[in-house]
Amino acid sequence: LQMCIRDSLLGCGHKELGDYLKSLIETLEKGGHTIRIAHDPQEILTFLKHDARIGSVLCTLDIFNRELDEQIIALNDELPVFILKPTDCDKPVDFGAVGDHATFIDCHLFSNEDVVDKIEKAICHYIDNITPPFTKALFDYVDKNKYTFCTPGHMSGTAFLKSPVGSLFYDFYGENTFKSDISVSMGELGSLLDHSGPHKEAEEYIAETFNADHSYIVTNGTSTANKIVGMYSVPAGSTVLIDRNCHKSLTHLLMMSDITPVYLKPTRNAYGILGGIPQKEFTKEVITEKLTKVPGATWPVHAVITNSTYDGLFYNTDKIKDTLDVKSIHFDSAWVPYTNFSPIYNGKTGMGGKQVKDKVIFETHSTHKLLAAFSQASMIHVKGNLNTATFGEAYMMHTSTSPFYPMVASTEVAAAMMRGNSGKRLMQDSLERAVKFRKEIKKHKAHADSWYFDVWQPENVDNIECWELHQTDKWHGFKDIDAQHMYLDPIKVTLLTPGLDKNGELEKTGIPANLVSKFLEDRGIIVEKTGPYNILVLFSIGVDDTKALSLLHALNEFKSLYDANATVEEVLPRVFNESPSFYQDMRIQELAQGIHSLICKHNLPELMFSAFEVLPTMVMNPHKAFQLELKGQIEDCYLEDMVGKINANMILPYPPGVPLVMPGEMITEESKPILEFLMMLCEIGAHFPGFETDIHGAYRQEDGRYKVKIVKA
Repeated sequence: LQMCIRDSLLGCGHKELGDYLKSLIETLEKGGHTIRIAHDPQEILTFLKHDARIGSVLCTLDIFNRELDEQIIALNDELPVFILKPTDCDKPVDFGAVGDHATFIDCHLFSNEDVVDKIEKAICHYIDNITPPFTKALFDYVDKNKYTFCTPGHMSGTAFLKSPVGSLFYDFYGENTFKSDISVSMGELGSLLDHSGPHKEAEEYIAETFNADHSYIVTNGTSTANKIVGMYSVPAGSTVLIDRNCHKSLTHLLMMSDITPVYLKPTRNAYGILGGIPQKEFTKEVITEKLTKVPGATWPVHAVITNSTYDGLFYNTDKIKDTLDVKSIHFDSAWVPYTNFSPIYNGKTGMGGKQVKDKVIFETHSTHKLLAAFSQASMIHVKGNLNTATFGEAYMMHTSTSPFYPMVASTEVAAAMMRGNSGKRLMQDSLERAVKFRKEIKKHKAHADSWYFDVWQPENVDNIECWELHQTDKWHGFKDIDAQHMYLDPIKVTLLTPGLDKNGELEKTGIPANLVSKFLEDRGIIVEKTGPYNILVLFSIGVDDTKALSLLHALNEFKSLYDANATVEEVLPRVFNESPSFYQDMRIQELAQGIHSLICKHNLPELMFSAFEVLPTMVMNPHKAFQLELKGQIEDCYLEDMVGKINANMILPYPPGVPLVMPGEMITEESKPILEFLMMLCEIGAHFPGFETDIHGAYRQEDGRYKVKIVKA
């Protein structure tokens, strides 16, 4: 572990190193250190910003001052800093300039070996401080190189080395991956299921980091985390308030548990961007009215709210916590695990602030999505009084008895990375880069000779903040937005393509966004979500200037090819290869206008408003519908014939990836726009190969039509 952080940064005000510094460097290098040399404070700070492996800073007395000390602390408040007074320096020490963070060494009084010993001890202490408890225990276990006669069967990777293909696999991932993949039988590491030992310490460490009373590591994704929270919070026979734009994992919860959902209905704009739930939906009056329309519904015991939305809209959660009359609230915050590390998110998160009297607040995070962790690494955070024993039972119902320990460690390390000033800097860098990119797109648009991409945001974004959606603003496209209710996250950048004006009206020509996202994919750039005329890109802490510039260059390349009316084969080679005869000699502008014309034919903006304005009729709860499916009491039905039929599975188009029709619901004449929206998606795919929409719960047949599963009459 220490070999990973073995660099020392020497800051020296002189270009030529004196004899003492040369001999000190030589002694350090003999001990396995790599020395990097900077000649002024700015160079020191630049090195520290771009090299996380530096384990100590050594500054000569002539270059160090209190301002530099504070700047180093702002970057990394754990990093050891030494002020060296070399043997050839007679400058007196200004104690006021030294500060409290740095350690002063008068090299007249110590041998080189003594100085190096002090530096190495400080680096060891630094590594010990920054390494969280479970990760430290796992590293220590691997270092002991114990022989095991239990699971997993690859036995620290040795089984792979007995096979040619296994050896390839082993070499690809490296020995430590397999040495750290160990059995729950290792008592010294505790148990994730029992929340004991180093696992318990890890969850306490994470809770402290995320301002929670309790935190839980979940190793099979936030889909599972959501089910754990729901299983604990909503007993069978109870009623739950649930965001209609919930993730499908919550629909699966409804199918697993015999509970009654009452839906909180969000808004949606002409771009298809998911809006927030209006404030009135949280009031007792509106909830009471909803309950009268749902057979068997009682006052809800729990509420689930997606915060932020897929497209980056936060709620004023402080207000929701205080006013929503339920025993517990779950904020599904899968896409925003970083909110505790910048003040711009204050008042907009689940774990922000203090406990709420007589309420339990849950927040689930997909740690892997926008922090640094392995895929499926997730967290549950809790604020309030929790029956930990009962919650533990719900946790064990959904968690493997053989968790992947490297994933557990990665979850803890993700938290460790965000602690202190280092985490604040990571967040600030991401925010600054996202805003810089937004401004660059706006600048290109202002100077474009014809069309260019736009950004879905307020007109002026000079300040780094979560921008409020004001009712008088037109940019967001939502009707009757509540004041001080919804805020846009700078990190989630939605780019707009031509086709819809700011009033949500379709223009004569347009460039559907799926052309752009497919072009970017062919250039190795994957966007998070594609709507009719918008694409969503995420500026996580892993995005650097190189990636941001690559995206900008690719957007400019698309514009150049589009303006030149290049062939589909040149612009979208993979689309072309799916149906060469169809796309032979077709130009990109012809393809764009063809898809745009279909969207105009169906009047997409109006269709979207209508499709999400009236919900299907709930005939039975999702659990009962799924039980009928398990008993075989279902049959196939063509999509266009499903009006008046009870749906058996959720129907969920990607994008946006939220359920459109729930199990047990029926599309009626009143809610028929939902069906028309689905049919439009199918028609585009039928007309243009390669542009089919992935619709979960609808199955494409050989004749191009789609079937769904319905409950037998």
